[in-house]
Amino acid sequence: MTTPSLASVPLEPVGRHRWAGVIVAADLVDAASTLFSQNMRLALVSGHDDGDRLRVVYLFTSGPPDTRVELHLFVDPVRPTVPSLSGASFPGGRFERELQDLFGIIPVGHPQPRRLVLHQHWPEGWHPMRRGSGNSPAMVPDAGAYPFVPVEGTGVYEIPVGPVHAGLIEPGHFRFWVVGETILRMKARLWFVHKGVERLFEGREPQAGIELAERISGDTAVGHALAYCQAVEDAWRLDVPQEALVLRGILLELERLYNHVADIGALCNDVGFGVANAWALSLREHLLQLNARVTGHRLLRGGVVPGGARVDSLPSDAELVQVGEQFEELINLATSSALVMERFIGTAVLDEAHARDLGVVGIAGRASGLAFDARDAHPSMSMPSWFSPAVREHGDVKARFEVRVAETEISLSLLRDFIQRAGSLEAVSAPPPGPHGQSVSGVGIAEAWRGAALHRVEIDDQGRLSRVKIVDPSFHNWPALPVSLADTIVPDFPLANKSFNLSYAGNDL
Repeated sequence: MTTPSLASVPLEPVGRHRWAGVIVAADLVDAASTLFSQNMRLALVSGHDDGDRLRVVYLFTSGPPDTRVELHLFVDPVRPTVPSLSGASFPGGRFERELQDLFGIIPVGHPQPRRLVLHQHWPEGWHPMRRGSGNSPAMVPDAGAYPFVPVEGTGVYEIPVGPVHAGLIEPGHFRFWVVGETILRMKARLWFVHKGVERLFEGREPQAGIELAERISGDTAVGHALAYCQAVEDAWRLDVPQEALVLRGILLELERLYNHVADIGALCNDVGFGVANAWALSLREHLLQLNARVTGHRLLRGGVVPGGARVDSLPSDAELVQVGEQFEELINLATSSALVMERFIGTAVLDEAHARDLGVVGIAGRASGLAFDARDAHPSMSMPSWFSPAVREHGDVKARFEVRVAETEISLSLLRDFIQRAGSLEAVSAPPPGPHGQSVSGVGIAEAWRGAALHRVEIDDQGRLSRVKIVDPSFHNWPALPVSLADTIVPDFPLANKSFNLSYAGNDL
């Protein structure tokens, strides 16, 4: 491994592909700019309350080859400030607003340092991730409306949608400024159900954290479980058996399959083509029943565990062939409708420049020309030589549809490859026999079906979790939805929204 170059900070290896160094506030912006110039992305910013001091960890990543750099900045708890990176990184600015809400650490120089996670009904000065913050305080009555930036002009009017929606989705508020049917601007307001998930990990043994990880966003049980387990194993310096890596690959692709199939059907449904959606729901149910035979759970919970993986059975080649044939019929049905394709083409365009500036990942990023895929950039196992991320360039609903179609076909091919490689149905390395006697940390990155999921864990000298930082791909992608809606008509909002299909639960931690 080649040590990353950063003149102002000595870096030491601290894990697989990971280097870390302590930085002072005066050097942070220059160091970050150097890393950005080396094509690294700011993947995670994590606040820490170490008791006598506060600490902020900045994780930069790139690949291939898999490279990860952590910068640790210690902060005065009396006057907690950090220099803002918002001028160089849009995700950095959002991480800093989250940091300010949860830890009270102020990003100096941030152009828009208003609240992100905690709504105006939360009392000032209460930061739930600080030690001794206690239980949730009483909400502030009559806190006033959220300060949306208005759009004014002749014929402009507002349409408020949510936060309560029909069906089972979680709450989110969308405010539209419209002329006629054309959307001028949309603002999404999230975090109505901030649940304190990261705090719930604290004090647990690492093996007990897996149940929480699987429930961060229910449809991403494997993706988050895998990122969490990789982080724990990185902290433990634990080598996972190759057999387990193969089983994990199988589970990850099975999760991608049923979610992509459901989304393809839902996209058709949002343009009135219910027949295709009914076909997709039937195939999805078939896949969920297959999942239940694989792990005992329709959402594949219980398959990925710290140190390895275990399954009850694996799909046969005949079953995969059947799924492939049914999927091909679904796509032929969807693409045979000129009306469906016409609604998809040119709708809710997110161009490559905006996608790159916003730090978009996963399906949405690859549909806009960004080739980043953690299976390629941060591989945990040997991928077939033919594997390449599915990329489109138009950035519209059709491109996001086509990426899902291509990824489903790739997943079926990967499953055949992995199942041929699979040996035992259970392969788990034993965890360390006891605490390390010192704090250790680890990072896990997994290409979940929406995009890259990141977990960073710290385990204290008693062998218990002291901090778990989670980044769901939806945290990066929610800001892209409003950008894509410029000049889109209001009736196309459900279609555009479904083409991103972002997670409320994964965002509102």
